[in-house]
Amino acid sequence: MVRLRSVDVMSCAKIYGVLHMAIGVLIGLLFVLIGLIGLAAAPGQQKFGMIGVLVFAGLSPFLYGAFGFVFGAVGALLYNWVASSIGGIQMELEAVPPQYNPSPAASTPAR
Repeated sequence: MVRLRSVDVMSCAKIYGVLHMAIGVLIGLLFVLIGLIGLAAAPGQQKFGMIGVLVFAGLSPFLYGAFGFVFGAVGALLYNWVASSIGGIQMELEAVPPQYNPSPAASTPAR
């Protein structure tokens, strides 16, 4: 049995930031798609709303990444504080030996 006593705040924040940046790219693409559908649905209307959609789509990876970084850091700090008070997460880990995979040429007998 092992216990996770603390989490490195910066490493956790970086992981959260990168993951949320990827989510921001997906959200941005979704907003562009919705905006393009809106443009196609109303061809005679003013197109100023599309500017806002494109600005949000361009900024969403950075906004999501920044918020992910901050919330990852806060989450790691909170975990470390709670874990120091009540213990932490207990885990049972098992060591698995690496599998030996010989190449097919090495396993055939020489003639």
